[in-house]
Order: sequence, then C-alpha cells, then structure tokens
Amino acid sequence: MAPTCGPTRNESCCATTAVWGGSFNRSNDSEHPAQVSDFLLDRFEVTVGRFRAFVDAYPGSFPDPGAGKHPKIEGSGWDSRWNGYLASSAALLKDEVKCDAMFRTWTDTAGDNESLPMNCLSWYEAFAFCAWDGGRLPTEAEWNYSAAGGDEQRPYPWSTSPTDETIDRSLAGYGCTWTDTSEKCKFTDIWPVGSLKTGDGRWGQANLAGNVREWALDMKWDYSEDCTDCANLEEGYERVLRGGSFSDDAQYLLSSTRDSDDATTRRPYVGVRCAKEP
Repeated sequence: MAPTCGPTRNESCCATTAVWGGSFNRSNDSEHPAQVSDFLLDRFEVTVGRFRAFVDAYPGSFPDPGAGKHPKIEGSGWDSRWNGYLASSAALLKDEVKCDAMFRTWTDTAGDNESLPMNCLSWYEAFAFCAWDGGRLPTEAEWNYSAAGGDEQRPYPWSTSPTDETIDRSLAGYGCTWTDTSEKCKFTDIWPVGSLKTGDGRWGQANLAGNVREWALDMKWDYSEDCTDCANLEEGYERVLRGGSFSDDAQYLLSSTRDSDDATTRRPYVGVRCAKEP
C-alpha cells in the first residue's frame, strides 16, 4: 500500500510499534494490577484501504482454526464455529459493512476514504481481519496498557497530567469535533488515521482516544483477579470496546473507560487495530 497515513500522510498504514511490557493498574485502579509482556501494536487504526485487501481475498481470507491466537493464552484463537458469523461471499461482506448511510467509511471501489478508519465491523470481522493479516486482537489489558502508557498510568494516551485538562482538536477527534453539538455530526468528523500527532500515546500509537472505538479480544464485565498476560474468554456475553469515538463525549477518551457491545453488532463509530508478536 502507498504510505498515506500519519499527520503528513507519508507513513505506512500497516506500521506497528513495539510496546514494552511491564506492570500497571487496569483502568488506573490499584485494585486491578496486571502484567503485560512485550508485543507489537498497530500504530494506526485499520484503514479502509488496508481492509480492502482482506475483502479482495475473501472468502479465502477466512481464518484457519486457531488463527489469531495469543501465544500465552490457551483457547484464544479462531473457533471454526464462528465461521457462521462471517459473510459467505465478498459481495455480502461489502453490503454488511455499509451499516450506516451517512457515516460508513467503506466504498466498493477505492477512492477518497482509503485512509479513514474502517468502521461498521463486527467483532468477528475484526478478529478475522487481524488473524488474516498475521496478527491478532489485542487483549483488553494490552490495549489499556498501551493507552495508559504502562506504569505512567496516563489518564489520556497523550498525557500524564490530571484529567481536567482541556481536550482540544489537536489531541483527539471526539464529540463531533467540527460541529457545535453531537446532534450535528458530519462525515468529516471521522478523520484520516494518525492525523493528530500530539494525541499519540507513549509508544507512538495514534487515535487510542477518539476517531473510532476499537474491539479487544475479551468479554466483559469483571476483571480477572490474576492477570499476567490475561484475557476474559469465558464470563460475559459482550466483547470489550475501548478508546472512544468521533461521536462520544470526553469521558470515553479516558484510558480507564470501558465499554462493550454484542460481537455481532456493527456501529459507524467502531473499528479495530491489531496486535502482533515482537
């Protein structure tokens, strides 16, 4: 792919950066400590252009059983029983990712949206894409660790300062940034990925707050007590979402905020970024 991501649109949209492991408190709460090993995390949210290659290969891009597995978490790979949650053809997939007439970013032919975050993805499609791309979904702990800057316990990905700081347009796209109120959202409130360098996290990831929420591997709700490279794969019925979006208010930008949705749900404010092994 042409290097069309980042603040000057000259970076590879497939770029990853290393996240050095360590200990931290999940959701900035000392009652929920966790240990995370080194991993790689996409610098950018998965773009329309990047997802297009997955669609072009479809349905040959279906994951093999066990694909997308976290190497330290048994049972975390693709379950062939999930195949039924994926469209049976590329044509059907293209229709399904057009979940919102106004805010969908997918176009059937390449055009001006290629550097926008791919939205309207179900959890299954997000998992399948990351597995096909040689990666996996990040665990909630990994995602939270990255957004909090690890042991820096950042309230926002870009900052170690208190949570009452002013969040302006140079840091995150949220609350329909270009308009007066959330009731007046426009398609242009969804920004090309990586546009706001000042909002990057400790390890260089862009848009960990704002633009689109991102799927994580885990089910939600309760945190597991023992968390060394952990994920909740058994309790709950919804999958975790993190990071806030163009239409959310400021509370969703906090690295501590948790959200979830049904794995089959498609939203114009939901996308994904992938993790890989170092």
